[in-house]
Amino acid sequence: MFRIGFGYDVHKLVPERKLVLGGVTIPFEQGLLGHSDADVLLHAVMDALLGALALGDIGQHFPDKSLEFKDIDSRILLRKVYDLIISKGYRLGNLDAVICASAPKLAPYILQMRDNIASDLQTEPGQISIKATTEEGLGISGSQNGITASATVLLQESVF
Repeated sequence: MFRIGFGYDVHKLVPERKLVLGGVTIPFEQGLLGHSDADVLLHAVMDALLGALALGDIGQHFPDKSLEFKDIDSRILLRKVYDLIISKGYRLGNLDAVICASAPKLAPYILQMRDNIASDLQTEPGQISIKATTEEGLGISGSQNGITASATVLLQESVF
């Protein structure tokens, strides 16, 4: 049995915050605003995983009103979500994600993002695809007001 999930997230760029994408801290003059570390890529991945099994969204599992999750590393949350996926009898088949940002250039960081996510999802980097694009001066990322990410996952029923 296979299940497909899609996730999308957006966060505003602001000064005096770290920019964290895919668990990688990227040198940049702005970072993403959010209750956690605001890792827009991992948030999209978590929503895709949860959506594939109709388990709600990350806001339901990790409310932004809870001090427990204030400034938390999103990789911790991703591992918790994946533990839930495994407990339901599924595992990741593959992940395809897109980050939309005008700046900074993300190509130098993509391999580390893939390695981080593969580690957290207990799979090989070859099962993780991450692409970076721009909106050609349009939209949220084109105006450099924020960064968006989307992710699609294929889950496979685990064989016991």
